[in-house]
Amino acid sequence: MPYRPNPRRPLPIQLNAVQLTGSIALGVWLGFIAIALTCWLASRLLFSEQLAPVAEAVQQLAKPPVVVQPAPDTPPQSPLFERYEENLRKNEQQQRLDQARSNNRNLSNPKCQFWLQQDQTAPSEKSRANVQQFCD
Repeated sequence: MPYRPNPRRPLPIQLNAVQLTGSIALGVWLGFIAIALTCWLASRLLFSEQLAPVAEAVQQLAKPPVVVQPAPDTPPQSPLFERYEENLRKNEQQQRLDQARSNNRNLSNPKCQFWLQQDQTAPSEKSRANVQQFCD
């Protein structure tokens, strides 16, 4: 048997209709505000990432494009001219590699021999740079 010294006494509750109605109205209003704020924050978080490209595009359309004038001393370069310059660079590199291979002093240089072999089996920019660095 549990220990209870006092018998149960009734708890007097007085209901005031105005207070009850006001409390319910306040609770409903605060709940509505909480739901509206939650939806607004969720839409800001979810749709801000999706709309970022659209906003950037609108900003770019609003700004007039900036036209950069080429410097008067350098003519505009055509793709053919760029290809010609690239071929010149490749030919110069190939000549340097051929000279490094034919130089007798490089035969006794192990680092040079290693990088020459690397460039021969798997040519890359790194191997060419190291050939130029370690070979005379």
